[in-house]
Amino acid sequence: MEASGILIVNKPAGLSSHGVVNRIRRIFGTKTVGHCGTLDPMATGVLPILVGRAVKASEFLKDHDKAYLASVELGITTDSFDTTGNVLTRFDGELPAFSDFKAVAKSFEGTFMQMPPMYSALKVGGIKLVNLARQGIEVERTPREVTIRNLTPFEKDGKLFIDVDCSKGTYIRTLCYDIGERLGCGAAMSSLCRTRVGEFDIKNSHTIEELASMSEEELIACLIPIDTLFMDLPRIFLPKFYAGLYKNGCEIYFKKLRPAGIDRNAVGVLYRVYGEDGFIALGESAEYAKGVALKARKMFFN
Repeated sequence: MEASGILIVNKPAGLSSHGVVNRIRRIFGTKTVGHCGTLDPMATGVLPILVGRAVKASEFLKDHDKAYLASVELGITTDSFDTTGNVLTRFDGELPAFSDFKAVAKSFEGTFMQMPPMYSALKVGGIKLVNLARQGIEVERTPREVTIRNLTPFEKDGKLFIDVDCSKGTYIRTLCYDIGERLGCGAAMSSLCRTRVGEFDIKNSHTIEELASMSEEELIACLIPIDTLFMDLPRIFLPKFYAGLYKNGCEIYFKKLRPAGIDRNAVGVLYRVYGEDGFIALGESAEYAKGVALKARKMFFN
């Protein structure tokens, strides 16, 4: 199957992100599959999967904001900051009321420095922190700036939840732990569902079971075109002659193209580049000896 595009998978609990990639490889019959934004095995929700030529776009999916729905268990702390870890402390007093939980959770809205947890895919010295944590090794980490744009705490069926809209690099398990610290009773994340990555929403996702039952035509219809990632960038169309040169690595001078609505003297501008056969590349304007030209930043054509 010749297929390329972005597939939004609703990852099930208990399966690693790499495990999802392996399943999609079998379903689509191709080895050229990757993922963006690792989810822990216990987590569910939106996992963007890149199929075919779309794997080249992985670097452009890393900066997207995200949204999560997490449940929080008060009264315990664990080494992993979630309820799958080893319990370190148990609070023997009266747990805070929901109103107190809500007030403290809302206080995390805004921009602040957050310490990455040891149980994370973040690497130090080329080694994932989680691999060190499983060996009982704790290393020094550097706090990172994160932004929580909106945090909505709520209670359902006796359980506490937080609905979080945040910047990339925000660790929800750490957020749960920090809420427990401020409340003075401790807390651990008991479930996590990623509901959005950038513009990719869980409402438009597909389960592995759904995908496995689809025909080839239905699978291809699920793929989102690669250029969807770059729709906020200006568009440049290359006539057939120039498209051929561009595909062969040549820079194309703006004085020859004369594209409408484009500042031909601007340098460092990113563009969506198209030819007669559709999307070709992500291009960038650069200064050359003979003037400003369009060079390839990342090619996506066959």
